[in-house]
Amino acid sequence: MSTIKPLPLEQDIETKAVLKKLARAHQALAELKGVVASIPNQSILISTLSLQEAKDSSAIENIITTHDDLYRSDSATRQFVTVAAKEVHNYATALRNGFEQVKRTGLLTNNDILEIQASIEESRAGFRRLPGTALKNDLTGVTVYTPPQHPDEIIALMSNLERFINEDALCDWDVLTKMAVIHHQFESIHPFYDGNGRTGRIINILYLVQHDLLGSPVLYLSRYINQNKADYYRLLQATRDTDNWEDWLLFMLEGVEQTACQTTALVRDIKLLMQQYKHRLRNELPKIYSQDLINNLFRHPYTKIEFLAAELQVVRQTAARYLDEVAALGLLSKHKVGKENYYLNDALSQLLQNISVPPKAQL
Repeated sequence: MSTIKPLPLEQDIETKAVLKKLARAHQALAELKGVVASIPNQSILISTLSLQEAKDSSAIENIITTHDDLYRSDSATRQFVTVAAKEVHNYATALRNGFEQVKRTGLLTNNDILEIQASIEESRAGFRRLPGTALKNDLTGVTVYTPPQHPDEIIALMSNLERFINEDALCDWDVLTKMAVIHHQFESIHPFYDGNGRTGRIINILYLVQHDLLGSPVLYLSRYINQNKADYYRLLQATRDTDNWEDWLLFMLEGVEQTACQTTALVRDIKLLMQQYKHRLRNELPKIYSQDLINNLFRHPYTKIEFLAAELQVVRQTAARYLDEVAALGLLSKHKVGKENYYLNDALSQLLQNISVPPKAQL
């Protein structure tokens, strides 16, 4: 048997330092939620930012893709430039589908978690049933942690976790404390043969949506984890070894605060850029201007004729003319790849690529 304790834990883990950090993280999340709510069409942000979250979460597992490959791929038509781009798009699809499910039911169940992992891995292997899983140091090959091996124990622990996620009365900890504990518990159970890390990071975002701390799945938490990957894995294991939760909680709360501030600044910049595009198109290309055109240019940083034709319900020739006219204004740049033309929203692409520096001074 493993040493994983069922939830809730008996000890009081919300120290003074944790409570102080909780206040800052909540303030940053509230600001992000308000800024996102001010965007008229939030589906644009969900589409664009979920891919960014997917890119960084996948990078933690050494699945690396470029912005170019990512945005030239399309999950709707199942056209992917690379295998890595396909995996990132699968993650983004799992995140968006999970978001819709949580908004619909108000719950985050084991069936939902199974669906998320199946979407990421394109496999329905389900919870582990065979022994032999061990987490090893990539460099030395030494086993650093052995998760539960028996399928009955895995199912029992996941059932306990499901109750903890959905029954608030079990524990009076703050929602963000619970999120950090849920993430640690899930990663320790390690219920799947593969895709545990990515599934766990989706659960983080969906739990915040479930508890109305986020209105849309736009928090960039995986970027922080990817940038602090060594500390992330070290603290996961240190908490298992010592049962001291403070450092883990402070690490995760710092991540929530940092990434909420970063995402707030990014959303504000995207909103301003959309207004600039809207002003220029309305004044300089009034015959083709529409909100649907603006939406397309920001939903797809790399758009193409077939995307615009489908979303505006126009023929390909008309869509091509529209995009060429927008490119002539300098709002898009046209690139030929093979036989296909892509129209890059350079300004948006620059915003998405240059958000690694914490923008606290800009707020």
